[in-house]
Amino acid sequence: MKCDICGKEGMRSHKVARTYGKGKDILVIENIPVATCPHCGESYLEAETLHEIERIKVHKKSFAVERRVPVADFSIA
Repeated sequence: MKCDICGKEGMRSHKVARTYGKGKDILVIENIPVATCPHCGESYLEAETLHEIERIKVHKKSFAVERRVPVADFSIA
């Protein structure tokens, strides 16, 4: 696959987790595919991935499973 930024071949895909919202409305989406270029270092989400993230956010009640997670506050660490 060719990088949209530098135009060189060799894009790599890896999975990340991202958070959206805050407080009671926070949503964590895991296993989001991110394209990363080993040549220029740019990372980006494909348009199809962004559309799927928006769909998940709109219908989060049918996709999300509640889990308890520890939260640390950087300002008091």
